[in-house]
Amino acid sequence: MDMAELRLVELSASTIVAVNNMSLKPGQERFLAPESYAIAATVVNPSTSWQRVVLDGDEVVGFVSAGFDPEAPQEHFRSVLWRINVDADDQGRGVGRFAVEQLVEEARSRGLDHVDVIYEAGEEGPQAFFSRVGFTPVAETEFGEVVAEIRL
Repeated sequence: MDMAELRLVELSASTIVAVNNMSLKPGQERFLAPESYAIAATVVNPSTSWQRVVLDGDEVVGFVSAGFDPEAPQEHFRSVLWRINVDADDQGRGVGRFAVEQLVEEARSRGLDHVDVIYEAGEEGPQAFFSRVGFTPVAETEFGEVVAEIRL
C-alpha cells in the first residue's frame, strides 16, 4: 500500500455510513470505549471535536476522532485521541499510523504540546499499536485505564 494515496477528509454524511460499517478484528470491540470516555462524552463540546475519515482512493479505510479543548477540567482531555478505527481488512497497512501523524500535526498547528489517549490494557487491546505510533504511558485513570501521550 502506498501511504501517499492516503488522505484525510472531514467526516460527512457521505462517509459516516462507511465508518459505521467498518469491521473490527475479533476481540477488538471490547476495547473501543474506556469508562473515562463514556463519562467525558457527556460533557464534550461539539465545537472542540475533530473527526476525520481516512480514505484510500475513494474507499473509507479508517476513522479518527479527537478533542481539542484547552478549557477541559481534566488535563488529559485537553488534547485527546477519542477513537481510532481501521477497517479489519486494512489493519497493518499504516492507516492508523497515518491517522495519528495527521492528528499530531493538527495538535501542533493549534499550539498544543501533547496528544493523550486513554485505553484499557489487555491481551488484544490497542496498547501495542499506541506504543508503535509513539504514545508513552504516563498515568492511570481512576478506573485503572492507561493514559498515554505523545509529546510534541
